[in-house]
Amino acid sequence: MAKLYFYYSAMNAGKTTTLLQSAHNYRERGMRVAILTPRLDDRAGAGVVASRIGLRSEAVAFERDDDLERWIRDDIAAHGKLDCVLVDESQFLTRAQVWQLSEVVDALRIPVLCYGLRTDFRGELFEGSQYLLAWADEMSEIKTICHTGKKATMTVRVNEQGLAVQDGPQVEIGGNERYVSVSRAEFKKIARGEGRIDPLQPGLPLE
Repeated sequence: MAKLYFYYSAMNAGKTTTLLQSAHNYRERGMRVAILTPRLDDRAGAGVVASRIGLRSEAVAFERDDDLERWIRDDIAAHGKLDCVLVDESQFLTRAQVWQLSEVVDALRIPVLCYGLRTDFRGELFEGSQYLLAWADEMSEIKTICHTGKKATMTVRVNEQGLAVQDGPQVEIGGNERYVSVSRAEFKKIARGEGRIDPLQPGLPLE
């Protein structure tokens, strides 16, 4: 039975890697998938989903006012059966788009897998995450680790000096140079201005 899934985490937990692995698993079995990504996240280029470890795939870039259910219906009419829809950076979905994806599940019986952040740099829910938490059939946390060794559940936006940024727009695209995943306790400490944190985190060693 098709379901709406929400896989959430703090930054740098491997959400996109997991999405691309899921897409590969479907394709390996001869199934057709659609990967959707918000156009505003153009770090790897518009219409490209890329993970920190080098995996990447072409995707369909969508805007906030796009009707995702209509796009999926049109895609099926043009290209045939669709077996799964995967959405990267799903925190940037609008309330209406989360509802449209629920219709893809309920009316078209296609599973939809959404991957995204739960909260922003202020500890507040993103719009897309809010309604995915409310309406998803299944939710699962993708875990990552704070530099203190505790589980990281929140994300800090930092400046060039490693100090927490308290003000600014909710959406400001960036990677390891701007955001660091931390535990709730460390989030409180950094937000109070007690210490700094290095925003640049080392990559995996290569052979």
